[in-house]
Amino acid sequence: MSDLIIAACDGAAKKNPGPAAWAWVVADADGTPRRWEAGPLGHSTNNVAELTALAELLEATDPAVPLEVRMDSQYAMNAVTKWIASWKRNGWLTAAKKPVANKELVVRIDALLQGRDVTFRHVAAHRVDGDHLNAIADVAASDAATSQQPAGTA
Repeated sequence: MSDLIIAACDGAAKKNPGPAAWAWVVADADGTPRRWEAGPLGHSTNNVAELTALAELLEATDPAVPLEVRMDSQYAMNAVTKWIASWKRNGWLTAAKKPVANKELVVRIDALLQGRDVTFRHVAAHRVDGDHLNAIADVAASDAATSQQPAGTA
């Protein structure tokens, strides 16, 4: 059993909203990619794709092993680490008293995070010198958004 799962997730929407998809990639302790998955979402938004990518990653990894999640979406990361506490207190309303967007996905992720040791790391998007796992997830999500076909390792 590994001491840490290193992973990245990303979502893509061709136009926003438009054809969308999610993807994740899991690496070994040395950072070498070992498995990945991508799935189409039909017509959706980038934020839905980003949150779905995170939920799918959490479902695909062992909750007993600490997880480092690398992602370029400030929105998805903040939604499940910073804003969620006040949303819950406010009856799932934002500070502007509007319903929380994508509540179902945020609730799903919140449940998947319970009792897990997860560290989030924001990485810059679309950079030549950026995080290689995020780059793989980005390409996989983009390809799945274009093709609307699932893909991944066995």
